[in-house]
Amino acid sequence: MGFGNRFQALFQIASQWPWLLLVLVSLPLVVAAFWLRIYPTRRWVALLGTSVVLSVAVVFFPSLLVVLGLFDGLVVTVTAIDGLLHLFATKKMLGNGLTVERSVSRTGSLGVPLDSSLSLQNHTQMRMKGVLRDDVPNSFVSDPEEHQLDLPPGLQLQLRRKLTPHRRGAFQMDRVDLKLISPLGLWQRHISRTLESPLNVFPDMKQLSDYALLARTDRLSLIGVRRTRRIGQDSDFERLRDYTRDDSYRHIDWRSTARRNKLTVRQFQSDQSQRLIFLLDCGRMMTNQRNGYSLLDHALNSILMMSYVALHQGDSVGMICFSDTIHAYLPPKGGASQMNRLLQAGFDQFPRMVESRYDQAFLYLNSHCKRRSLVTLTTNIVDEVNAEVVADHLTNLTGTHLPLAVVLRDREMFDAADYPAEMLQTAGNVQHSNMLDETRTYRAAAAAEMLVWREEVLSGLRHKGVLVVDAFPDELSAPMVNQYLQVKAKHLL
Repeated sequence: MGFGNRFQALFQIASQWPWLLLVLVSLPLVVAAFWLRIYPTRRWVALLGTSVVLSVAVVFFPSLLVVLGLFDGLVVTVTAIDGLLHLFATKKMLGNGLTVERSVSRTGSLGVPLDSSLSLQNHTQMRMKGVLRDDVPNSFVSDPEEHQLDLPPGLQLQLRRKLTPHRRGAFQMDRVDLKLISPLGLWQRHISRTLESPLNVFPDMKQLSDYALLARTDRLSLIGVRRTRRIGQDSDFERLRDYTRDDSYRHIDWRSTARRNKLTVRQFQSDQSQRLIFLLDCGRMMTNQRNGYSLLDHALNSILMMSYVALHQGDSVGMICFSDTIHAYLPPKGGASQMNRLLQAGFDQFPRMVESRYDQAFLYLNSHCKRRSLVTLTTNIVDEVNAEVVADHLTNLTGTHLPLAVVLRDREMFDAADYPAEMLQTAGNVQHSNMLDETRTYRAAAAAEMLVWREEVLSGLRHKGVLVVDAFPDELSAPMVNQYLQVKAKHLL
């Protein structure tokens, strides 16, 4: 009788507070789930919402309490079984139940999509469903960002994506993240598998292959490289070699061709191997952005292009990267392998928000490079202090070396100075239009004054015997190559 009274009292409490029943039976399950790092899905939340609706209905219709109890018991039982099965399966996956392998190149080029693939092998007896997201380094874009995963037991799955790097440097992909869904879709568990893959991103080398192709077909004018007539002719015979498509018919040795029954040409002694040394400014002057890339990125691409041409001309190329200290030094050498050394020395150099120490850079140059060389300083000139320091150090090189100043233009400044030549088109309030016109005029005048000062600095450099290349960052490669070919043609070294 006492037991019946207590049961009736509990029934009345449950009728008044029906949701307490769900809370009492679900709370231990929820606590255990979060402790095991397994989380409910939207489907689980939908079942919980249905139970809440029934609980509210019980307040008005107490007779539904039995239905609510049966439903809550079914929900708790099903979610518990589904969670236990999911825990068992994912525990195996954390061990040897899931094999993940990544296939990606160790090197890539800036802005060029890179193929990356994942191979997954399911060694468990349960189907793997969920979402997989591979690691994406900073400044990379992944297409697609994630993969839908549906892998039956014992089978293998191949997932592919495109990685597009937008920054040079050394990167590391560390892991693969999986969000696995339970068999009934009530639970999800996040798993990370350690999977390390180093990736070095170099400047875009497509320009080098384009140059080689256009050189073979005599179409270098398409990229702005001019044909430079050499002063004098190298006439010292060096050796006989097989004919290639790039050779002139005038150099064919017909006697040797008849004797060998194979086209043979005479190769003449060219100028003695000359030396090029690049001083690459990695300080604050090179931090500005153009087309999504820093001035240093554009400068490095142009240096590599000029180096490629010089190495194919038989010259030696070296490089010094500096800002407030010396970051990298590559001694001048020739040969095809030097191109790889240049890439390795410069691919992980980035502009730093520090004042460049030109005195240290030129002192390092004088102590390590005694032989006469074409010394190319790639920098930016924006103020009088900076311009004076650059001019002093470059003019001091004349006589010992042949200095070349590569100065990058600011396109926004040139566009601002050209503003008065454009038609102003504004609509709306006339007073506002006049104010806007006056502001732009002052801005154009200031830009024009800075450009006049800049041209005076460059003219002073030319007057003191310094060669100058003045170009926009995204149009720098062709002027630098043309200047180098002109130096070779005039035998300035």
